[in-house]
Amino acid sequence: MFIGEFQHSIDEKGRLSIPVKFRPDLSSGLVLTRGLDGCLWLYPIGKWQGIVNEVAKLPFTQKNARSFTRFILSGAMDLKIDKAGRINIPKYLESYAGVKSKVVVIGMNDRLEIWSEERWQSFKEGMEENSDEVAENLSNLGI
Repeated sequence: MFIGEFQHSIDEKGRLSIPVKFRPDLSSGLVLTRGLDGCLWLYPIGKWQGIVNEVAKLPFTQKNARSFTRFILSGAMDLKIDKAGRINIPKYLESYAGVKSKVVVIGMNDRLEIWSEERWQSFKEGMEENSDEVAENLSNLGI
């Protein structure tokens, strides 16, 4: 399970150091792709296969299903952590997420999310302002 919030930097070569506590779960490989809300999603290779299996079940005759599948799968890149515990973020994913130098890595149970520091701060502020409304809406889902 991935949890927590970690401040990190991307070096001049586009490398991001993965928080030490998450490295063992990612040592056999990982997949980095476009996420929703303007962040990147990083999955252990085993969890990613489960995502691919679920996406494959979506009806290709529905436009939204095709669009979502294209969005997630076309952005995906399989990666390995180097000996220093870093991954190299491809330029097209850096550009998508607006990550430059300062980033926030957050644990999201089965995946990590990589956010630009600015986008993460904006998201958090919005959640703090609207947390009561969000909580009420979640009650409709049984949470």
